[in-house]
Amino acid sequence: MHISGDQSPTRTRYKIIALIFLITTLNYADRATFSIAGSAAAAELSLTPVATGYILSAFAWAYALAQIPGGALLDRFGTKRIYVGAIALWSVLTAAQALVGTVPFLPVVGTLFVLRFLVGLAEAPSFPGNARLVAAWFPAAERGTASAIFNSAQYFSLVAFAPVMGWMVHSYGWRSVFWMMGVIGVVAAFIFARSIHGPDRHPSINEAELALIRDGGGQITLESGAKQGVAFNWANIRPLLANRMLLGIYLGQYSINVLTYFFVTWFPIYLVKERGLSITQAGFAAALPAICGFAGGLVGGVISDRLLKQSGSLDRARKVPLVLGMVLASTILACVWLDSQSAIIAVMALAFFGKGIASLGWAVMADVAPRKLAGLSGGVFNMFGNAAGIVTPIVVGYIVAATGSFDGALAFVAAHCLLTILSFTVIVGPIRRLEIAE
Repeated sequence: MHISGDQSPTRTRYKIIALIFLITTLNYADRATFSIAGSAAAAELSLTPVATGYILSAFAWAYALAQIPGGALLDRFGTKRIYVGAIALWSVLTAAQALVGTVPFLPVVGTLFVLRFLVGLAEAPSFPGNARLVAAWFPAAERGTASAIFNSAQYFSLVAFAPVMGWMVHSYGWRSVFWMMGVIGVVAAFIFARSIHGPDRHPSINEAELALIRDGGGQITLESGAKQGVAFNWANIRPLLANRMLLGIYLGQYSINVLTYFFVTWFPIYLVKERGLSITQAGFAAALPAICGFAGGLVGGVISDRLLKQSGSLDRARKVPLVLGMVLASTILACVWLDSQSAIIAVMALAFFGKGIASLGWAVMADVAPRKLAGLSGGVFNMFGNAAGIVTPIVVGYIVAATGSFDGALAFVAAHCLLTILSFTVIVGPIRRLEIAE
């Protein structure tokens, strides 16, 4: 640890959140590979809309089911060890998808489903790991912004990678996308391994910053304590599932993620099949809503932290941006009645700006999770949230197959925006940390 003479706080926590942001950007880009390459892959591999829906959902089946074990592993062994292994593994599995259809006797749909299922298993510890690092590195008054930064990476990933992926599919074929993302991910795993440490062990932090984090409620020993962390016990899950506040938060996160998963799975395909864009055009068109979602995420975090400083009410600081954002997000339904491509992109941009503002779920979890079960609590939360990744691609696939249109799919998404508002305003009640007896 660096000790400076004047004891002005270092800013090491900002470097940590920047690295988390970059890793999460890659994380979401890997999830979106098949949505960008899907039209070309479906044509070459003769995939139906229903088969495409199941393939797009495969990631979320494993990702949701593995959240509780992933969170428990983080609590037991610490974020760094588990997270580095996860990055390397999901990157290798992403690259392996480029081989589908080239190996004789292996069924295409089954192989793609299994590989994307395994990517979901590997990525399961990522967001609970992010939440643990934010809880360790940031005081409560900065957690809304910090959580919004890493959560907004889901949009930035499409800003950064969707145009590139679209161009690569057009120029080099759909398989090149998977090779590229696999290589980038392996390199990222090495960088993450060298750069991530707990606050009490980081070589660049000084005593002033450490005190600022600790006095503001940051759990500075969370990572060092993980070596003696709580062993997994099913009894630890019971109080999480029996608490009304947490159940409302879980339902709200599921509902808001319906919009997320529509965007990262079917949205580029919607632009190609329903709105007549080319694959390259769809990659660039998806970037504008993604930019707005990214901006909305940052705006939501800043607004939330400012409300907390001004009012002292954690409840108001988290819920006001969330409700306003979801009202904006529900405007996605207007695309049903629009014909202009530019108008549709503009409405989608507004909807995802609102969704970004409302994306405070991980900040809420950092506020409410029991101190000894931060990883497990985040895992349960993310399991419920990513159940939307199972439901949404499949439901949309069946709607499109049955109706030949995405109108019903857009109504399905808009209804979940309203369910998010209901969850946080009616079910959750006051936001406060859940205390569980030792």
